[in-house]
Amino acid sequence: MMAVPPTTPVRVSSAAPVSGVGNGIRTALRCGFGLLGPRHGRHTLPSVDVDALALPIGDDGVVIGVDAQGQPAVLGVSRPTPYDVLLIGGLWTAQVIALRAVAIGTRVAVETGRAGAWGQLVQALGVGPSGMAVHDVGRVPPQGASAGSAVLVVRDCGMRPPRGRVVAGPWQSVLTVLPYLSPVAPRLMRQARLVGVQRVSPDEAVQIGRSLGLPQEDVDSLPTLADGVTLWCADRDRQYVMTRATDAETGLLGTARRMD
Repeated sequence: MMAVPPTTPVRVSSAAPVSGVGNGIRTALRCGFGLLGPRHGRHTLPSVDVDALALPIGDDGVVIGVDAQGQPAVLGVSRPTPYDVLLIGGLWTAQVIALRAVAIGTRVAVETGRAGAWGQLVQALGVGPSGMAVHDVGRVPPQGASAGSAVLVVRDCGMRPPRGRVVAGPWQSVLTVLPYLSPVAPRLMRQARLVGVQRVSPDEAVQIGRSLGLPQEDVDSLPTLADGVTLWCADRDRQYVMTRATDAETGLLGTARRMD
């Protein structure tokens, strides 16, 4: 909106009829075919009031839970730039994220050695390949991601996932799931833009803390995290998130659990 001086309100009036044009056009305009513009003082805005205009626009993406203050924690999986996410945690949390990605219109491609666990979910959803598709390890075809058709690739390939044929790119994020720390974890943590860690052993917590540069209080908390709680780390930012399932998600996946 263009600001104007306070003494010069913006007013748009209907133009005078052009010679030879009948009243039919004026009648059509008044019936909704076209805009007449502001007709009253309440449709004008002085420049001094422009700064008061605001829209409550926040982050967009998948709501993966709530933070320590009870505010929604949002994971933006639809991005114009490559985005790699690593989750050292359970299948339950990965499937909740996948379900919620589908709910916001993101296509989900699952690369997994646990086709049975994911296949049951796809069958229960009834969304078809355009919503969520399951592929064997190393068999994910090109997804053709675009701004109008964003993709989340979930790689649930065990402790030593091979290098993926389909990698992160514009409008295509990749979520890699590791059940526990493994020899490939340090490399994956270095590559990831975001790392989520659920309950791990004290020894694993020390290794993860060293790789991510976590303070000692976070290292000490990792072995004690409750089911459904994840510590998400990005650069120097850290946030504990509690993921609570909806009634529909509980019906599909059961209650939150770390072990599968």
